[in-house]
Amino acid sequence: MDVNKNSYTFGFAAIMVIVVAVILSGTSIILKDAQYSNVELEKKQNILRSVGVNVNRDQAAIEYPVYIKEELVLNHLGEIINNLSAFDVDLSKEVKKSIVEDDENIPLEERTSLLPLYISEVEGETKYIIPLRGKGLWGPIWGFISFNADLNTVFAAVFDHKAETPGLGAEINTSLFQNVFQGKTIFEKGEFVSIFVQKGGSNGDIHKVDGISGGTITSDGVTDMLNERLKRYLPYFRLMEDNREKNQEEEEVRLTIEAVNIDEKRDSISNIGKREID
Repeated sequence: MDVNKNSYTFGFAAIMVIVVAVILSGTSIILKDAQYSNVELEKKQNILRSVGVNVNRDQAAIEYPVYIKEELVLNHLGEIINNLSAFDVDLSKEVKKSIVEDDENIPLEERTSLLPLYISEVEGETKYIIPLRGKGLWGPIWGFISFNADLNTVFAAVFDHKAETPGLGAEINTSLFQNVFQGKTIFEKGEFVSIFVQKGGSNGDIHKVDGISGGTITSDGVTDMLNERLKRYLPYFRLMEDNREKNQEEEEVRLTIEAVNIDEKRDSISNIGKREID
């Protein structure tokens, strides 16, 4: 065989391409389960970090069920969709969907963006965790933000990115940037205002945090992400507020009835005492 012929060169190259492709495909298939497991563990790790529980990736699988009590999926009306788990929702696909009215002729997953929600319990207090996803300067950004039981005050937040500039926009995944979200609020006198990442400092504003120096576009991306994602949960927030007010009214009625019964019982005992004296 003449190795100097073009046919030999092309044939050898084709064989090598096929061999390499087979090796890569085989490796991908072999490592697929491990890759999926790592992604799953990292997600659990970040969810836990959003409620102040910092553990390594391997420990996340153990601690996750300890702190995360419910994984809900909501529709655009704030109603819980049964038989769906928040952890299984692919937010990269859901953010592209529009909010549309219910139509039984359209599959549920196409009618409206599914809204995942995690409910956690930390030191006896309930926290609500909302997953986030948006656009940075060079690619997607994402994260989780948790709220106290009032569904207004931020308990903690974590952010990450795919390809933001190191030392600039990439700073969103540092504790220095994330910690300033703690204690911020998203409502002003009952109206939704979200949280703004502002260049030049927050100046003590409860709805603003300091922007990243030199990372204006990424900072704006975080602002837009928070506004767009959190706004979709407002129907659920209102339902929870209505339930809270209803429960408070029922509790007040119960306490009133209980007080009346105690007074009546006390009066009855007093009257019995008077009759015995007479």
